[in-house]
Amino acid sequence: MYKKLIKEWLFLASISGLIVTSIATLRIPNYTLNDMLIIYTLFIFLCIVKGLEKTGVVDKISYKFSKGKYLKLKLIILTAILSMLITNDMALISIVPLTLALKIENVEDLIILETITANVASAVSPIGNPQNIFIYYFYNLKITQFVKAVFPLVSILLIFILLLTKTLKLKADLNLKDPQINKNGTVYIVFFFLFVVTVLKIIPHFVGLIIIVYIAIKDREILKEIDYFMLLTFFCFFGFTDNLVHSLKIHIHNSKQVFLYSSIGSQFISNVPSALLFADFTKDWKALLWGVSVG
Repeated sequence: MYKKLIKEWLFLASISGLIVTSIATLRIPNYTLNDMLIIYTLFIFLCIVKGLEKTGVVDKISYKFSKGKYLKLKLIILTAILSMLITNDMALISIVPLTLALKIENVEDLIILETITANVASAVSPIGNPQNIFIYYFYNLKITQFVKAVFPLVSILLIFILLLTKTLKLKADLNLKDPQINKNGTVYIVFFFLFVVTVLKIIPHFVGLIIIVYIAIKDREILKEIDYFMLLTFFCFFGFTDNLVHSLKIHIHNSKQVFLYSSIGSQFISNVPSALLFADFTKDWKALLWGVSVG
């Protein structure tokens, strides 16, 4: 348990910041419904992604993409697509083992490009990574607003990555075993599409309760593998930043400053807490989104 807490240093830092600022300001942080909605949405998303992983759906898709010609190009494209849909981390967890199993020469070069691709492509989707989910809901954005804001950055970088991919000289052993999808795979595919429709704000968020109830009754093992420290970090950071805003009364209006501070902050405390920290101090979500994406 001690080693686990040390590993989760960001959670420890956020809860320490929450306690210290609450004592210093003599106040209880003001949590909004939107704060709870973000945590609730992220929890449901983590459950669905874990379900897709455990039932073999992601492995099956990866296997299908690995067959036929243009292997390296398809792996990069699949990495980009998965990172937009199930986060950059989960995309790499799925793609890198597949890439290694293919017994590719110079595989390190391809994995480096896959890693860059996952981080780049995930920036264009509201569900590409946790900080995107946060920014999307915190600023109450439309899907078109979000995509248009960061599309120029992502498209230019992806074109550059594809050009680099063409320069790789790879030879691969494609004799892989076809993975099978668990009987619950279809259920999680349906849940995923329900989630996407919810994120697009076409159907109400309470639909997510159906997913939670199903998992609690039929697939409780999923609940044991959720990153609760991430959710608790979000909760603590919301309170911490609310205390800071209440006491500091600072607002950053300059887009260049928002971009610079959030990108530098991402280097030191990661992009998720950087987004959480600076969001309360600025209304310029585009500069913040670019900052944490580049950072």
